[in-house]
Amino acid sequence: MMGLTLFFTARRAPAADDPEQTAVRLMTPAVDLAVERGLDFLASRQHNDGSFGAGSYRGNVAVCALAGMAFMAGGSTPGRGPYGDRVDRCVDYLLANTQGSGFINHPPSASHGPMYGHGFAALFLAECYGASRRPELREALRKAVLLIVNTQNDEGGWRYRPQRLDADISVTICQVMALRAARNAGLHVPRETIDRCIDYVKKSQNPDGGFMYMLSQGGESDFPRSAAGVVALYSAGVYEGPEIGGGIQYLLNFTPERGVVRRETYYFYGHYYAVQAMWHRGGEAWARWYPAVRDEMLARQSPDGSWRSPISNDYATAMCCIVLQVPNNFLPIFQR
Repeated sequence: MMGLTLFFTARRAPAADDPEQTAVRLMTPAVDLAVERGLDFLASRQHNDGSFGAGSYRGNVAVCALAGMAFMAGGSTPGRGPYGDRVDRCVDYLLANTQGSGFINHPPSASHGPMYGHGFAALFLAECYGASRRPELREALRKAVLLIVNTQNDEGGWRYRPQRLDADISVTICQVMALRAARNAGLHVPRETIDRCIDYVKKSQNPDGGFMYMLSQGGESDFPRSAAGVVALYSAGVYEGPEIGGGIQYLLNFTPERGVVRRETYYFYGHYYAVQAMWHRGGEAWARWYPAVRDEMLARQSPDGSWRSPISNDYATAMCCIVLQVPNNFLPIFQR
């Protein structure tokens, strides 16, 4: 079992171009306060069974996983840290909703694309694996990874259901991040699976640098799925090349601007991936992007510490807390 020292890195003195050393400068007192209020809000929203969400999203495994990652992005781990008990309860809930096949799913909320939930849940469990002493976690994660591998379609991607049918870029990024996290944690992921995924994502890129939704249907680029496409390549081990360069340039067209209100669909989803893309890119792109999205998200926070979304305030708050805490460099999946 890997020790915590291999997974988490303390804040270091800032350097001009190194994103891993900018936390002291970028994580302002206002950010710290906003995150503290956001995490307190999330903690207050956790149900007795460890889940999150309300209405049709109550019990959704993706929302639970994202909330757990938000706590971990602040330095808590299963059973340790200010929200260690909350992280443990997230693990409890996801393990309780892991089927014998490895599929992580809560059927009452399964209408919201269950492979989304499976991907986020497997990612979270992989992030917990090295910091948890629970023996059942490895077996659940092994089966979850095997399910992803076995449901990759002929194009190289994944879709809403654990079936080898069609694929879209949005569900695909959830699966490839889960595979990357599992591989980082020491589990076997076939190289062929990753190679086929890379081929699928590259073919999904449009000439403008953005990404289409489905390779089988074509279509125009859009900010959220293009952010996902770039991170899919990074997660698959593609760090340079025209696809990365073109994707970053496309995303920079959507840099938040003070006084400019963009009503993008899937705002939180898009910025969750965009901040990761810029973090991996580093340099000028990161230095330009993070302060802009930081200030915009601080302005959007509600008085109760939450962020609002028609999907779920728990979901939106978890996403924003993760985005704001990326410079902490605590989550293994974000470490460069």
